[in-house]
Amino acid sequence: MSISTPHGGKLINRFVEAKEVDGLTKKSKALNKITLSAREISDLELISTGVFSPLEGFMGSADYTSVLQSMRLANGLPWSLPITLSVSDEEAKPLSEGKEVALQDESGLILAILHLEEIYTFDKEKEAVAVYGTNDLAHPGVAYTHSQENLLLAGKIDMLRRPAIQDFQEHRLEPADTRKIFLERDWKRIVAFQTRNPVHRAHEYIQKCALEITDGLLLHPIVGATKKGDIPADVRMRCYKVLLDGYYPKDRTILSVFPAAMRYAGPKEAIFHAICRKNYGVTHFIVGRDHAGVGNYYGTYDAQNIFKKFKDGELGIRPLFFDHSFYCKRCLGMASAKTCPHGPEDRIALSGTKVREMLSQGIKPPPEFSRREVAEILIESMTKQ
Repeated sequence: MSISTPHGGKLINRFVEAKEVDGLTKKSKALNKITLSAREISDLELISTGVFSPLEGFMGSADYTSVLQSMRLANGLPWSLPITLSVSDEEAKPLSEGKEVALQDESGLILAILHLEEIYTFDKEKEAVAVYGTNDLAHPGVAYTHSQENLLLAGKIDMLRRPAIQDFQEHRLEPADTRKIFLERDWKRIVAFQTRNPVHRAHEYIQKCALEITDGLLLHPIVGATKKGDIPADVRMRCYKVLLDGYYPKDRTILSVFPAAMRYAGPKEAIFHAICRKNYGVTHFIVGRDHAGVGNYYGTYDAQNIFKKFKDGELGIRPLFFDHSFYCKRCLGMASAKTCPHGPEDRIALSGTKVREMLSQGIKPPPEFSRREVAEILIESMTKQ
């Protein structure tokens, strides 16, 4: 076994050569311009660095429709979420298929040139139901879908420069970087862990179980846009660092950020997250309970069951499924329902609401639930608010 082959067979790189940037920047000033949202900027960067391989730009109608209907691109390759760029009717008026469009951030900094291949309409309610399984506007992903403009632009992009603001630069490894590190370390079996929360003992337990059968762990927290109420990325990063420093083997772990926006698409986002990690060179991907879920929209293990819709080996990355984990007072250790015969009265498992309540009051959760160092960082953050 070796590190994963990129999805579709080739790692995409849409950055233009350095010698072309000045000329293309001057040229772009005369083009029609579209200002991107935070998620669109994130998607633009992930397309350009190959995280979204084999995509070379924003999806056209054929891929878009196929993804919604069958979780596949038009060519049959597995892909579970639409990657699109929306514009208003007014913004679309001066645009023509076959022409180029400059893509800029809110400050007017031109990031890329879009080779416009198609302008098409889409049904927001149909997309919401297909992706999220609901059209309830209380769902953050559904709300975002309905907040988009009425038309979608499709075409390959030429990336001129990265966004001006890039947090966590020390830990911002792109697919080409992680692949190089894995090869240098001679890691052939690499497991990734996706998270948008601090890592507590239950997460630590399943990561270390996975480390027992692999060469290395990529702890890969998402740092793109998340919903209101989620713990800020900078606080989480402090938690990850102190945990890795004290409790993980340094030669078998890598901390790198995943600069994508959360969709909260539950099962379909689990597939999406796995494919993206495959492009980073990862061979195994941890899928726990309610992966990428929100509220009560998805069943506890829907994100694991959805992998059955694909043939063995078809995704090119192996999912590792884990049950709910906890500390058992009778087993005197971390366990799950798969390994522990004892009842709920012997288990130390706290709800997220209860943990937030304790931390906001300056109370540390029991050490069987959270490492002291992690709890201290979270208490400091919450009591400052």
